[in-house]
Amino acid sequence: MSDLTPSLLIPDWPAPAGVRACVTTRAGGVSLPPYDTFNLGDHVGDAPAAVAENRKRLTDGCRADAAWLKQVHGLAVAYANPQVIDEADASWTDTPGIACTVMTADCLPALFCDRAGTRVAAAHAGWRGLAGGVLEATLDTLDSDPAEILVWLGPAIGPQAFEVGAEVREAFISIHPQADEAFVPGAQPGKFMADIYKLARIRLAARGVTAVYGGGYCTVTDPRFFSYRRASTTGRFASLVWLDAR
Repeated sequence: MSDLTPSLLIPDWPAPAGVRACVTTRAGGVSLPPYDTFNLGDHVGDAPAAVAENRKRLTDGCRADAAWLKQVHGLAVAYANPQVIDEADASWTDTPGIACTVMTADCLPALFCDRAGTRVAAAHAGWRGLAGGVLEATLDTLDSDPAEILVWLGPAIGPQAFEVGAEVREAFISIHPQADEAFVPGAQPGKFMADIYKLARIRLAARGVTAVYGGGYCTVTDPRFFSYRRASTTGRFASLVWLDAR
């Protein structure tokens, strides 16, 4: 991954040699505050020319064509196509050189690949998408034995910062009772602190996927990443996974 700029975080997971992945940080771009500097979101109020330049820098650094999505906190999974911006919250591909790409600023990015290195996918999971089954929908598109799938969980809001209401807790435990272990009472009555990483692992394990890596980040407290909860006017960082075309 020496061809990538230092502003990128490289996932630590045992992916096959032909599978590449990265996560952008706030550093290395041209956007002005409060989007400083490597904002990739074209829907947050940043100057379009700055976003375009940042996206070009990303594509040039990765040597892959990013397939952007119009994310809506839903369950749709698109076939990654750099020429089309699909309304979806996940994408997959078996074509080398095309990067499945999701943008986040507290929600959970999840990257997928098969052990054979023939298919990859990326999903954007806020709590609604996670509870609704966006990770499971992404798994379905990979059409592989769950034991053959690897997943890496990227930077998201951490369990010490993710305060939710009782309805969020109920949405998860009504489907998987063991999800109760991902919630602890918050400081306010009726509030809970949620561990989005644990919730994702529980849902993936229920589908037979246990090779899950990553987690342990907190976008709210880690200044390397944009965070909507920290500042509602902010940028978006991206998580990408692709098959090496070289």
